[in-house]
Amino acid sequence: MILPYFQNCFLLLLPILLWNVIFMKSLPNQFQKDVFWHNIPMYIKFPENVLRIVVFAFPLLMKFSFSESSLRIGLGLYIFGVCLYFWSWIMQMYYPKSLWSKSIWGFTAPAYTTIIWFMGIGLIGSSLFFHIPYHYPIYMIICVLFVIFHTAHAYIVYSRG
Repeated sequence: MILPYFQNCFLLLLPILLWNVIFMKSLPNQFQKDVFWHNIPMYIKFPENVLRIVVFAFPLLMKFSFSESSLRIGLGLYIFGVCLYFWSWIMQMYYPKSLWSKSIWGFTAPAYTTIIWFMGIGLIGSSLFFHIPYHYPIYMIICVLFVIFHTAHAYIVYSRG
């Protein structure tokens, strides 16, 4: 039956991926692909990209946990995190010269705010479609590692001025 597979956590990533595709060109020049990826050390770039693949692909295997108490907390974290993430982009798109956007916290916010909605997804998808040993902190740990490298990458770009 196909219907249960539409209950996977990848669906939670669709609004984020769509947002990124639609608004990427609206971000300031430092966030554009050619500038953002220029001269990033391999020790940051490689683990960031490997971890990116894992954190975005793994939710395909994760089921929504409708009966678990973690769903409510996870959904709250996810919604709050997505709103904060979108806000961090809006600040960069519409107020790039503001003190916030020019600060280290504002510039790197699109990188580090992802941890909130990733944690939400981790709580929502606390089980897999397959019968293999899994506990949701595994996904969360991988997400934390990704966000560390992703934020380090953003910091390097910020440091270039």
